[in-house]
Amino acid sequence: VAFFQVLPQLCWEITFRFYGPDFLCRIVKHLQVMGMFASTYMMVMMTLDRYIAICHPLKTLQQPTKRSYIMIISTWVCSLVLSTPQYFIFSLSEIKNGSDVYDCWANFIEPWGGRAYISWITVSIFLVPVVILMMCYGFICHSIWKNIKFKKRKTLAGAAGMSGLIGKDSVSSVTTISRAKLRTVKMTFVIVLAYIICWAPFFTVQMWSVWDEKFQWDESENTAVTLSALLASLNSCCN
Repeated sequence: VAFFQVLPQLCWEITFRFYGPDFLCRIVKHLQVMGMFASTYMMVMMTLDRYIAICHPLKTLQQPTKRSYIMIISTWVCSLVLSTPQYFIFSLSEIKNGSDVYDCWANFIEPWGGRAYISWITVSIFLVPVVILMMCYGFICHSIWKNIKFKKRKTLAGAAGMSGLIGKDSVSSVTTISRAKLRTVKMTFVIVLAYIICWAPFFTVQMWSVWDEKFQWDESENTAVTLSALLASLNSCCN
């Protein structure tokens, strides 16, 4: 994210226009979107790994290293493939006919191409991962809650026939676990909330730019686009 997404964008903002050949324009745009896919999908894979470890602990004993390698490789392969359209969409184009001023812009053959592409990017990088994250963490919290509830009942039942220090210590240990459960739930909420807060402004601006016919699109001068893109990159630091 730092090298593929943030650094090229900062250099671009400093120079105001994209000063480079056409192939470099296509490569930079491809790497920027690939970084978005990789960062998001890697977090999704980590979430799936946590879900398997907590909700299906026996599966973690079945070649965990091999599964981890498969998840990592599949993340990078999917990111590389899904970001490939950037090569064909972006090019070094003249901003106005006869102006002799060029910038790295997107060009769509069909009028609906921009809407379709941005909508697809929004769904694949934002909406689908959010649904997966919320479902996985929901199952994780439910599994932890059930486990603690079962242990608490078992401990209280065992301590019912006891008195004195032993019974108090048993209840105290369950209370400590309950606090740990609460911390897990809080951290889960923060992870999902940070992801939504960081990415929502970026995709809101992107969707607004293609669905609002009155929107004046000038990526090199639009501060909202730059700030929303940098805020989206901040999600990696939050993780």
